[in-house]
Amino acid sequence: MRLGASTTVTKLASGLLHLALALLLELTLGLTAHAQPASQLPPGMTPEQMDSIVSAITKSVLEKLKEEARPATVTPAIPQGLSNVPDTFDVLLEQTTGLVVAMPAVWRGLAGLVERLDGRTAGERGRMHFLLLLAAGVAAALGSELSLRRSLRPWRSALAQRASPEWGPKSFGYVSALALLDIAGVLAFWLVGRAVVTGLFTSGSFQDRFAVAALAALFIWRLYVLLFRVILRPRLSAARLCEVTDDLARRAHRLISGFVLLLVLLRLLGLALIAADTPTVAVEAARLLIVPFLFLAFVMFVLRMDSPARQWLGGLGRTAPVARFVGEYWLSVTLGFFFSLALTLAYGAASGRHGVSGAILLTMNLVFGLLLFETFLQAIVRRFDSQLAGYSPASDKEKLPDVIARCLRVAVLILVVVVVSEHWVVDVLDLVNERDWNRLTRAARAAGLTLFSAFVLWELVKYFTDAYMQGMSRRGAEDVVASASASAATRLGTLMPLVRFVLAVLIGTVALLIALTDIGVDITPLLAGLSVFGLAVSFGSQTLVKDIVSGVFYLADDAFRVGEQIDSGKATGIVEGFTLRSIRLRHSSGHVYTIPFGELGQIANFSRDWASVKFTLRFARETDLDRLRTATAALGAELMDDPAFAGDILEPLKMQGVGEIADNALVVRFKFKARPGNPGRIQDEVVQRMLRTFPSLSLQLA
Repeated sequence: MRLGASTTVTKLASGLLHLALALLLELTLGLTAHAQPASQLPPGMTPEQMDSIVSAITKSVLEKLKEEARPATVTPAIPQGLSNVPDTFDVLLEQTTGLVVAMPAVWRGLAGLVERLDGRTAGERGRMHFLLLLAAGVAAALGSELSLRRSLRPWRSALAQRASPEWGPKSFGYVSALALLDIAGVLAFWLVGRAVVTGLFTSGSFQDRFAVAALAALFIWRLYVLLFRVILRPRLSAARLCEVTDDLARRAHRLISGFVLLLVLLRLLGLALIAADTPTVAVEAARLLIVPFLFLAFVMFVLRMDSPARQWLGGLGRTAPVARFVGEYWLSVTLGFFFSLALTLAYGAASGRHGVSGAILLTMNLVFGLLLFETFLQAIVRRFDSQLAGYSPASDKEKLPDVIARCLRVAVLILVVVVVSEHWVVDVLDLVNERDWNRLTRAARAAGLTLFSAFVLWELVKYFTDAYMQGMSRRGAEDVVASASASAATRLGTLMPLVRFVLAVLIGTVALLIALTDIGVDITPLLAGLSVFGLAVSFGSQTLVKDIVSGVFYLADDAFRVGEQIDSGKATGIVEGFTLRSIRLRHSSGHVYTIPFGELGQIANFSRDWASVKFTLRFARETDLDRLRTATAALGAELMDDPAFAGDILEPLKMQGVGEIADNALVVRFKFKARPGNPGRIQDEVVQRMLRTFPSLSLQLA
């Protein structure tokens, strides 16, 4: 432990010594570079050659200091297979020190870039003349876009009124027309910029190549701004595709425009330094130098975008959980993301990996692309979900466009992860080559495609079965009775839970087996083992098998449906639901019976087709039966004409005759036929009307 601690302290002390020496050399070289004119260089030597000599001398001195600072008596026990592995910390420290030493070369590289822009030595334009022409060309291109946008402003205002989501799919045409008007402005920028290049910068010199690159970079900037303008619509709230207020939309548009312009100009500067034959060490030193300033710009952008981003992502978060999470923790997530990018950029400069900056730009583009994709997707789904009649928003019930959007969201997210991973692993970090990467991921891609196909299939199954599953939700006994009277429970709705369960098991099992086959797993032993296990379970669980098989035959015979009232001999109640092996009955008192299908036995269903209701009333012995029969028929006809009961009564009320002659009364039987569900309600109404009507007809009830 002492040896390890001593080694760590020595390494840190050596690192601090190296950095201190590097800073001292940088200060010295910087002062020398500013104090001595270029004419004091040795004859025939360029500043680049002088930088190379200084870097070589510095490296030699640092290696000597490291050898002297390393303890001679410490011999750590390194395994034989790891004896040739370099110390990553020492390598990065050495390369970072070299970049710090090379900082003066950055200023000389910038000075060389400025000198290359002066073409008077080659008989071309002077630096100021060239810069004025370039500025005039940029101003002309931007002015043409701005002028065209202002001239088209009335058209945009008229189109925006019908581009809101309440117009449903019809609004797509107006949204597209608005986008075409915006594209016309960017196209005007490109045409004017092309004319400027054709008329002024066609000689192929460094000046002309720099001008073409600058105009191309600004054109890319205008394309980015175009995409965010279509979504944010700073001055056209009716056509806005995201849920942001007017003030925050304008702020977000300005911030994103400035942020993208900063990134584009920094990229242009890096490419210009490379084109100006700046030494590689100077270019990497410039990247290392720009990291803290770039991270500061990241922080300012994140802080200023806090309110607009929370509103924007909050609207997306209703259907996109990732967007909701980022919106809730905006500062933590984005600051961590940008800090990781800045740290990676510094690592790329220190390690000499030139593709890191391109990978960072790709990652940022894909992240912004995900945001734009999700916004466009939700705007499209919103318009498809809108009701065209009256142009009012539709209900929150999930529709087919929502299912398709969820599948597309998952597919795009997987694609982005794969592209970013491949770019970083293969092109930047160089952990594996492209052939090995394809060999390693070929099976994973096939398995992933299989699992994604199973996911899409299950989403469609859920969507098409949800309508039948609504009656399976837990409700009270009164709600179940009402649904039964309205014939809400169908045979398909009763069978749907079993069908859905079987489809879920089938899709999951088949997809898993195919995915295992794709990644090279032999599933034959697995299938054999599962078969033996299933056979053992079937022999050891005969009661369970009996319950499941009995339930299948009950459902196949259509013995009951959800919402129907049945009597199984063991219990009477309304079928509230069932599982693969048992049924749940809700008694009228509220308690629930759970009965295995194997013990259910004979079923008496009180809710099929029709219900015959019979009841008796006692009348005085001297009652005229003919008058009673006539009055009963009139009362039955009156109920048949009543809209509140006509739809439920299948046969009118009839008097069946005298059922019994008591000592002081006649027991008369009555009957009517009604729809199943709640015939007791009709019987109560019949008795109440008899009690009101018969006494007035001199028909005395005993």
